[in-house]
Amino acid sequence: MIKRMYDWTLSMAGHPRALWVLAFVAFIESSFFPIPPDLLLIPLILAAPTRAFWIASISVVASVAGGAFGYIIGAFAFETLGQPILTSFSNAESVAEFNDKFNSYGLWAVLVAGVTPFPFKVITIMSGWTGMPFGVFIVSAIAARALRFFAVATLLYYFGPPIRDFIERRLGLVFTLLVIVLIAGFFAFRFI
Repeated sequence: MIKRMYDWTLSMAGHPRALWVLAFVAFIESSFFPIPPDLLLIPLILAAPTRAFWIASISVVASVAGGAFGYIIGAFAFETLGQPILTSFSNAESVAEFNDKFNSYGLWAVLVAGVTPFPFKVITIMSGWTGMPFGVFIVSAIAARALRFFAVATLLYYFGPPIRDFIERRLGLVFTLLVIVLIAGFFAFRFI
């Protein structure tokens, strides 16, 4: 089933209404869909590099709106919708254990999940479920998603198709390493 969703998402890059499809995928990916919008974002930017930042903007707005929907799922429909979505990514025990830790690092969790390959929908639902202040959630989601999508747009705008392989295979790792370095630097500064 995931393979079919992946293939469908990829095939939409050539659709006449691909920007609308991108917005739809970015929205649902932030709340329940397992396929990231990058599958559409990358070919759309490569096809129209002068519109790279407009395409990234559409991704940010739709992704944050989808994140708000995920937040609402967590806040008001966790038992019926949120928990089944989360347990499709991990078991119920790890969801409960994660909840205990999440309240301490909610803002950072949103920022980290927004730029790394970690499923953003998990964080959006957890943010609503744990009662993270909605304003904090939205601001951190905007910052994280803008960093991610505008980094992709910038790389494709300046380097074009040759950078595509790097983005698809290694950009998530680069963001993850950057987050680790930032967190290590924060703790080193705090305790030294």
